[in-house]
Amino acid sequence: MAQEYDLVILGGGTGGYVAAIRASQLGLKTAVVEKKKIGGTCLHAGCIPSKALLRSAEVFAQTKNSEEFGVISGEVKLDFFKVQERKQKIIDQLHGGVQHLMKQGKIDVFYGTGRILGPSIFSPMPGTISVEFENGDENEMLIPKNVIVATGSRPRSLPGLEIDGTQVMTSDEALSLEELPKSIIIVGGGVIGIEWASMLDDFGVEVTVLEYADRVLPTEDKEVSKEMQRLLKKRGIKVVTSAKVLPETLEKAADSVTIKAEHKGEEKSFTAEKMLVSVGRQANVEGIGLENTDIQVEKGFIKTNDRFQTKESHIYAIGDVIGGLQLAHVASHEGIVAVEHFANENPAPIDYSMISKCVYSSPEVASVGYTEEEAKEKGFEVKTGKFSFRAIGKALVYGESDGFVKLVVNKENDDILGVHMIGPHVTDMISEAGLARVLDATPWEIGHTIHPHPSLSEAIGEAALAVDGKAIHS
Repeated sequence: MAQEYDLVILGGGTGGYVAAIRASQLGLKTAVVEKKKIGGTCLHAGCIPSKALLRSAEVFAQTKNSEEFGVISGEVKLDFFKVQERKQKIIDQLHGGVQHLMKQGKIDVFYGTGRILGPSIFSPMPGTISVEFENGDENEMLIPKNVIVATGSRPRSLPGLEIDGTQVMTSDEALSLEELPKSIIIVGGGVIGIEWASMLDDFGVEVTVLEYADRVLPTEDKEVSKEMQRLLKKRGIKVVTSAKVLPETLEKAADSVTIKAEHKGEEKSFTAEKMLVSVGRQANVEGIGLENTDIQVEKGFIKTNDRFQTKESHIYAIGDVIGGLQLAHVASHEGIVAVEHFANENPAPIDYSMISKCVYSSPEVASVGYTEEEAKEKGFEVKTGKFSFRAIGKALVYGESDGFVKLVVNKENDDILGVHMIGPHVTDMISEAGLARVLDATPWEIGHTIHPHPSLSEAIGEAALAVDGKAIHS
């Protein structure tokens, strides 16, 4: 059976379902084809479940240290089954909410595998979507005026390092652990690796991080990376940077894994009960019919213009499948821009330097704009302002005074080029800096915004004043 639509979206993850909602708001007849569950990786195997586990780990760690606050809690025990139960309850609630939004927007959802067909009896152009169902039902043919490819990504591994899902895992398998290991090797010290390192350490797991670059969180400002590495080591997490993992040396025993890495000119051996491989994600571009189109794939990602059109102008692509910043909120906005573009709403292209990035470890990390190094590489003459949470009363009240806020500013005209934070609850504070970037604010404007006392956000105001040596509490 064939059905006609204004828009068909391949993939019902965060980018896909948000695009569908925006299309529905514009009066477009819309369908989503989803292979698994609406909400995609972010809801079911990424952002939400990992943050639920991180929160449980944080509460466990805080409770163990409650005597510091005068609270005598006795023996603290962890029920990991209940931790996982709570995680799933949150997922289920949000999943139900997204399903409701699909019904509310009169968006048709087809659960199956969608493939783009070439020119056919249904359409002279590539773009008809054939939906294959697992139960063997006859394929559904969807004939859209426009298509958005939002098929997302999956964890990748190092060449030769086989993922067995039990002893050697990706984040997908780790999220479904029934019990915690006593020790773990985390290959990769980027965002996901550091979140897992922080979480598992809080749960009482012995953690070793092996990072190929010369610092953890290599895409963050160098001062932030340095502070994170210091604090991880202070907690007892073993961090080895400039470590080239050698996949061919992997050895598995009944209850352990061992692998070697090149470090400072010699091979070193590392052993733990389990291994988590966290070395990035690869786009889901296979098996969706791209070969039936003129769509270009470069370095594993779909190539688009700044309004997310592929070489087939009626077929768009958004989210992890196009590379760049592989973040849920980025995919959502890309989806909105794509929909508004073919609906002739004339959306502005996305300035990715205006997008906030977050790491939900302990301490948290958040940033927007250019690092100090990036700004200098782009030819800016910069000045910086930095303020420690140690001088912030609310941070001391929380018992979390490590970290700082740093501003990177154009010396020529006082434009804020970047804001970088490490410390308590900074993922909830970064939006002030994001708004400042969008409004082209100056340090003077942030510094003269009266921040409430006591609050963590005072660190932003003080860091802004520090740019010109005017911080009050330093």
